[in-house]
Amino acid sequence: MIATSPVRTAVHDPMLLRPFRVTAREVESHDTVTLTLQAADGGRPMSFRPGQFTMLYVFGVGEVPLSISGDPAQPERLIHTVRAVGAVTNAICGLQPGDEVGVRGPFGSSWPISAAHDHDLIIVAGGIGLAPVRPVVYHALRHRSSYRSGSLVYGARTPDDLLYTDEVHAWKARFDANVQVTVDRAAPGWLGDVGVVTPLLRRLSFDPDATLAVVCGPEIMMRVVAKDLMAHGVDPEWIHVSLERNVKCGIGYCGHCQIGSTFVCKDGPVVTYGSIARRLAMEEL
Repeated sequence: MIATSPVRTAVHDPMLLRPFRVTAREVESHDTVTLTLQAADGGRPMSFRPGQFTMLYVFGVGEVPLSISGDPAQPERLIHTVRAVGAVTNAICGLQPGDEVGVRGPFGSSWPISAAHDHDLIIVAGGIGLAPVRPVVYHALRHRSSYRSGSLVYGARTPDDLLYTDEVHAWKARFDANVQVTVDRAAPGWLGDVGVVTPLLRRLSFDPDATLAVVCGPEIMMRVVAKDLMAHGVDPEWIHVSLERNVKCGIGYCGHCQIGSTFVCKDGPVVTYGSIARRLAMEEL
């Protein structure tokens, strides 16, 4: 079993907000934007590990948990990719350069990418699930010689819903990585794959006895991908998923994310599939 690594880098009062200023805004799709933030208090950059999240507060509106989607080697740039699905995320998506927000964190466990050294690394993302695993991609490409094969399988609803399209094209162009992309519904001009991500797993070359998988997306997608990887012989304790969307306060006070004796915000959001398989099978966990 691979133990994920809870890292508490927030100091003093975990409820204390730090002011951050929006320095860049990029539209990813009709309902999704990527924001770059920088500390507005003159303090240290917010160092983080891939898979951790922050609580982002829009003054007068509220706060939500958001996985950090930037490069862990550039902690001075706090990057979040946000889909507008409610009052707070709508407000976040409406932020413009110069606006200020409050940030708490980072919180939670991280993807255990160091355990993948000398192993095959498989990253599977669905929809906005690419955002929480993008730091893993950055790290893996920067340390490419530390891994055997490196693969990314990414699926979205339509071509217009694909994130980071320029980066994904650049990743696909590399000779030392296997990047597969599919969409549920094609559009005029789309020449790529159409359908769910699981058939693309058959295009990957990996040793199931020496493979670490990172999976992030809708619960049903993570469940199906995990079962497919297990059918290929990958140990469920070497398959890691993220349950970030269940988080509310970030520090275990409210109990909103409690699943049995587990608090997703404190014990996760990154967990092994083996530890959560039975509960992940519950509808609307």
